[in-house]
Amino acid sequence: MYFRIIDANLNRACEGLRNIEEYTRFVLNNKDISKELKNLRHQITMFFEPIYDKLVNSRDTTNDVGVNIENITKKQSNSDVVKANIKRTQQALRVLNEYGSLNDCYRYKMYEIEKEIMKIANTEKKTNIKQALLNNKNIYLITSQNNLSEDEFIDKIAQILNAGVKLIQYREKNKTAQEIIKIGKKLRQLCSMYDALLIVNDRVDIAKIIDADGVHLGQDDIDINSARKILGDDKIIGISTHKPDDAIIAQDNNADYIGVGPVFKTPTKPNTDPVGLEYVKWVKNNIRIPFYAIGSIDENNIFKVVEAGATKVAAIRALMDSSDINMTVKLFSEALNHGNN
Repeated sequence: MYFRIIDANLNRACEGLRNIEEYTRFVLNNKDISKELKNLRHQITMFFEPIYDKLVNSRDTTNDVGVNIENITKKQSNSDVVKANIKRTQQALRVLNEYGSLNDCYRYKMYEIEKEIMKIANTEKKTNIKQALLNNKNIYLITSQNNLSEDEFIDKIAQILNAGVKLIQYREKNKTAQEIIKIGKKLRQLCSMYDALLIVNDRVDIAKIIDADGVHLGQDDIDINSARKILGDDKIIGISTHKPDDAIIAQDNNADYIGVGPVFKTPTKPNTDPVGLEYVKWVKNNIRIPFYAIGSIDENNIFKVVEAGATKVAAIRALMDSSDINMTVKLFSEALNHGNN
């Protein structure tokens, strides 16, 4: 009798482990956990190898009263499938411990693996949500107050939002932290009214204080992982890149997007040489996360940038200094739609 119990639960455990392994291998692309699961499956199988013949001979599917009992649990997603198989495996390992003297360390190991898988899966889910948020936000305003009063500046941002721009980066290099927070809170409210995202340049602390949607980092700022610890996995983190190595490192560190530039010479960064259109082409062909081309992009050169592979652009002066914001946004949108098609 015990052989039938052991056989059924050994099969259940190994089938569950294989299902989980396929998920970690092909969905999460996690080599380490996949290897761990494979080894675990082999170790459990080898433990019962000496009684393999007895287990097979004990099977009696025809007379098994549990064969036709319907499982009423409905699985709606890959996540549901893997969760069900984790629980199935843990339960089977418990039975194998009780009836087959299998060491309980395997069940405890499954608890640890479950935690690892759920952590990675939740991070992947949040990443997908953030990338979906960025999906249709192809024009990225980088603010510049210059000689505008606070009221004039807020009014200008409202005009740009009203024209259809849904992604704003509040960039301010000359004000105190208190002044940035004050204006940042107003921009937070304004962006919420227009269903737009607000990103804060450089200042992770201020992004957290005003509950911005994320932060944009420079190469010399706080690193992505530290920013993530402060802001949490739900917030968007972007970073400027100027060469292939920068982009690869950003992607490996799970940046949600990268800035690519400056494409052309820009007064915003007078001491930085332009990266040119070649870098835009390289990123298009080698980087999978969203990217925004930036650096003196305007009505006169945006089609060249799009032809190089950009489907999203960031701009400062082209929007902030525009005498006809609606027309500028329309022209940018048409160029980018041409590139996306």
